Amino acid sequence: MVAGSTLATLVVAALASLFMSWSIGAGSSGSTPFAPAVGANAISVMRAGFIVGVLGLSGAILQGANVTEAVGTELVVGSVLTATASTVALLVAAALVAIGVFAGYPIATAFTVTGAVVGVGLANGGGPAIAKYQQIVSLWVLTPFVGGGIAYGTARLLRNESIPERTAVPVLGGIVGLLIANIRFAALGGDGGRSLAEVGAAATPPIVLPVVDVDLGVAVVSGLFVAVAAALVRREMNADQARGQRRFLLVLGGLVAFSAGGSQVGLAIGPLVPLLDAVAVPLPALLVGGGLGLLVGSWTGAPRMIKALSQDYSSLGPRRSIAAMIPSFAIAQAAVALGIPVSFNEIIVSAIIGSGYAAGGAGVSREKMAKTALAWIGSLVLAFGVAYATFAGVDALL
Repeated sequence: MVAGSTLATLVVAALASLFMSWSIGAGSSGSTPFAPAVGANAISVMRAGFIVGVLGLSGAILQGANVTEAVGTELVVGSVLTATASTVALLVAAALVAIGVFAGYPIATAFTVTGAVVGVGLANGGGPAIAKYQQIVSLWVLTPFVGGGIAYGTARLLRNESIPERTAVPVLGGIVGLLIANIRFAALGGDGGRSLAEVGAAATPPIVLPVVDVDLGVAVVSGLFVAVAAALVRREMNADQARGQRRFLLVLGGLVAFSAGGSQVGLAIGPLVPLLDAVAVPLPALLVGGGLGLLVGSWTGAPRMIKALSQDYSSLGPRRSIAAMIPSFAIAQAAVALGIPVSFNEIIVSAIIGSGYAAGGAGVSREKMAKTALAWIGSLVLAFGVAYATFAGVDALL
């Protein structure tokens, strides 16, 4: 039986989580996936906000468990995320993210939530999870270089006059097909979920290929995905090259939006995971609630940030937008699989910069980039400090 005061605190924590979900939906997960597509005039701002909300909800339900559990149980050593601690962490993080939304600057949500959760956890007597921090920091540091580098190389490939776009773009479509075949879905069962390639190969006896250590059935199904995706993109490119690029870009935006839901929902509801046993709420129900919060945020608050990213950072064309979205999708899915909270603002902005510099840096605002980087670092430090001090103050009064 839950005591009245504890129940009241849990209600406040749930409301704080919903507010956090809205802030994330209005900010990183709602704005970043379709920002390059809007910048390339492939879709309107309002329509992008609507579609990203629906896809984000789907991603939250099908892929949200890994990051949600990591945020709730792996950032601090010890059972220290009480109802009060979770409420303080969520309120501090949501407030900072909301300030970023209304100020027009993309606050890195993963930095903010991670800083707030670690802050309250350490203030409540927990220990630092050094191994997890090493994983997180490694991904955060590598993202700009890997994402920006791949985007730069892809944009240069598409700008290479010796390689026709009717050849280059379908090849990229095949790569995306390979990624789709091998991303994991919790709904497909298995420990950590299973991929479409694994499901397709389940009917055949396992035959492991030497050297690469890959199941033959998985390799065959993955190859089919590559062939079908490349063929579909080629057909669109042969019919109308400009339209084919735009449609491919919209598919990429949808995939990134889906991935954003799978990752970002954990930032909103992860701190509630240690409290689920007290209220007998299953994790899937929590994922649905967080996904709905993302959806509402995307519909009501995302257009402002979509405009900021698509117009303020770089004047992107379809080729540079495609180059930005492919590494964004790959990095997002890697983070989801590893259960690492990651900032979609960092992923997308880094890729936009990389693709922009492939065209000589045209349209890239260095001043805006510098301010954004400072906002990312500042959000982590500020969230940690404010959350630590706030919880220490609240704990002293209780």
